[in-house]
Amino acid sequence: MKVRIGVGMGALDGDPAGLGRLVDDLDELGFDSLWLPEVLTAPTLDPLAALAYAAGHNPRLKLGTTMLLPGRNVVRVAKQLATLDRLSEGRLLVTFVPGLAQAPESGAVGVVGKEKGPLMEEAFPVLRRLWAGETVDHHGAVGEFDGVTLAPLPVQDPLEFWLGGMVPAALERCGRSADGWLPSACTPAEAAAGKVVIDEVADAAGRAISPEHFGVSLAYAPGPLDPSLLAALGRSRKGVDPALVVPAGLDALRAFLEAFLEVGFSKFVVRPLARPDSWRAELEDLAAAVGDLQT
Repeated sequence: MKVRIGVGMGALDGDPAGLGRLVDDLDELGFDSLWLPEVLTAPTLDPLAALAYAAGHNPRLKLGTTMLLPGRNVVRVAKQLATLDRLSEGRLLVTFVPGLAQAPESGAVGVVGKEKGPLMEEAFPVLRRLWAGETVDHHGAVGEFDGVTLAPLPVQDPLEFWLGGMVPAALERCGRSADGWLPSACTPAEAAAGKVVIDEVADAAGRAISPEHFGVSLAYAPGPLDPSLLAALGRSRKGVDPALVVPAGLDALRAFLEAFLEVGFSKFVVRPLARPDSWRAELEDLAAAVGDLQT
């Protein structure tokens, strides 16, 4: 398996020079990709705009986002992602997410929780047909249109998308529709069990997901987890000990990655829980701790 490590970055101040330095540092230090989340109510950059800037600034680094799909116009999102893939010469990585369930983000997305899954599943085949260059008619909740043909098309053929999520419905959705799986805040045992379900659902649907397309998004703490952080993590995954899903320190992060490798996961997005005082120093330490795992 090809092991690849990308770095996720949350709160950034929007300084173009700062973002450019981060992109160059990631490339210089041997990381595979930059990942930006889409959280409407957090102090984060819009990922599509920021990744377009990153694509123009650096010609090598891959560009990833965990992107909200519910609430979006399906033709517009197809156009936006195809354009970004074209401008980046095929370096785009996409994981679609339903969005956080907590307020105020849940309200800002504009779609109630029970509607998110069905809307995503309806959108997936429409996106695939548009990215394949077909002329598409569609009448449903994600759009009412006839005779739409997308141009320009993405460089990647096909432009793949991954999904996240740990609940049964998310695992089944991934097996039926996605090209890969990127869960977060899970143990290696949970990830391995989820992979079994996804592979079984995919097989029943007459399809297969490449064994190279299973990864994990993993937050880490620079040191011991403080009580307030433990409490916040506990609320996000009730009943799960945060220490089991968030490594404390870079040695622990390496051990976590090695444990995921043992159960067949080879693509990683790692992100510090708190914004470092110096991103360059953080990335240098991170590269020294885990960079040699990439093959």
